[in-house]
Amino acid sequence: MQSDNKFLSDLAKLGQSAAGTLHGVKSELEGQVKGRLESTLVDMDLVRRDEYEVVREMVIAAREENKNILVRLEKLEKKIIPIKKKK
Repeated sequence: MQSDNKFLSDLAKLGQSAAGTLHGVKSELEGQVKGRLESTLVDMDLVRRDEYEVVREMVIAAREENKNILVRLEKLEKKIIPIKKKK
């Protein structure tokens, strides 16, 4: 009976050791994959989300300004066309 306990104890130690090793391998693999992915994304020259949002807001403002300028231009053209006809 004593030998059975020793065998089970050794088997449990082996299982714990294997689990610890697998956890270490998992952590190492995750680190390598994360590093590779970050490197690939940097090489792709992608835009960060906050930079995208800033440019997006600028574009929205520019479009609104363009609409306002177009309205002003149309009003000026309406004033100029009658002047040209008089000449």
